[in-house]
Amino acid sequence: MSTRPLRADAERTMTAILEAAEQTFSRDPAATMEQVAEAAGVARTTVHRRFATREALVDALALWATQRFASAVDAAHPDAVPPLVALYQATANVLGVKIGWGFAMSQASSANPEVARVHEEVRETCARLFRRAQEAGVLRADVDLDWTRRVYYALIHEAAHDTDAKSPDALATIVVDTLLRGAGTGSAL
Repeated sequence: MSTRPLRADAERTMTAILEAAEQTFSRDPAATMEQVAEAAGVARTTVHRRFATREALVDALALWATQRFASAVDAAHPDAVPPLVALYQATANVLGVKIGWGFAMSQASSANPEVARVHEEVRETCARLFRRAQEAGVLRADVDLDWTRRVYYALIHEAAHDTDAKSPDALATIVVDTLLRGAGTGSAL
């Protein structure tokens, strides 16, 4: 995907192609560029003009979704609002992206260095948020923040695959509640 800004009509076409690719590949991961073009309502040559190969399209889709993922975290204002509010909002926002862009997010471990860079920035933001949460008493002082962050990521991953079609907000409530309270009663300790 080119790094120079696109004209408005070219941007709309690119968005249509990427949205169609997500929908098409979610239904059939082996779908062709022609099927993506048909779903986008554009000619196959239009897709090929922007993406030389199917792999280039998948890589662009992964980067596009990863950028939306990072924007979802940033929209929660993790460094500015109270940590519990930021944690909940970031969780709901991220779940919205992971649910809506499941195929692309599953490709986000691509070898694309920009995808890796964006994910590292999100990890750093999450680490800062967890430190703020610990300082505010939302997380215990003795908890291992790296472990807790990884558990949080696993909870989000599982919630994004919830088949009961709950909203991202409802799933965020479950994730944050499970993270902060756990599943046990604490009486056995």
